Amino acid sequence: METMKHAGLSRPVLTQPQTNTTLWIGHLQTELTDHFGGQTFRCPSEGILDNIQLYSSAVQYPGEISLTLHEFDNNTKSWGPALCCSNRVIGKGDDARWIQFDCSPVPLQKESVYGFRLQSRDALVAFGEAAGGVKQPFPFGLEWKADSKNEKGHYFSYFSLAFKLEMQV
Repeated sequence: METMKHAGLSRPVLTQPQTNTTLWIGHLQTELTDHFGGQTFRCPSEGILDNIQLYSSAVQYPGEISLTLHEFDNNTKSWGPALCCSNRVIGKGDDARWIQFDCSPVPLQKESVYGFRLQSRDALVAFGEAAGGVKQPFPFGLEWKADSKNEKGHYFSYFSLAFKLEMQV
């Protein structure tokens, strides 16, 4: 029996394909700090999350990247418990392409705010991001950047990761 996930009913519901800079995620082997990043978004429709894709600009060190999806509270800038986790091994040939992180079926609610976080202990990957010249060029959410010295991190309205959110709607 074919599952819904493989029935071909998944489609992009939120896409931000622009990239004019990069956000490095992972571990630079000459330092002790791990670099994290992520993106929040207001869900544009109700459905079942299928996958999240991110644009990989460059792979400095291959390795495993973990993506976790969370509910996100915009008022307190706090992440809820992980709703799903997806791990991908990123190789040297994975630069300049979209990387798909498959998620277990997770129902998302229209207009609710979610966010995904990326981290790695062994890889160092530059993910494409866009920097906008106006105060909030990406009204759907905020980019998040942190590291192991400051895990709370900072949120930016004028940056956005290049990503695609695919759902079964």
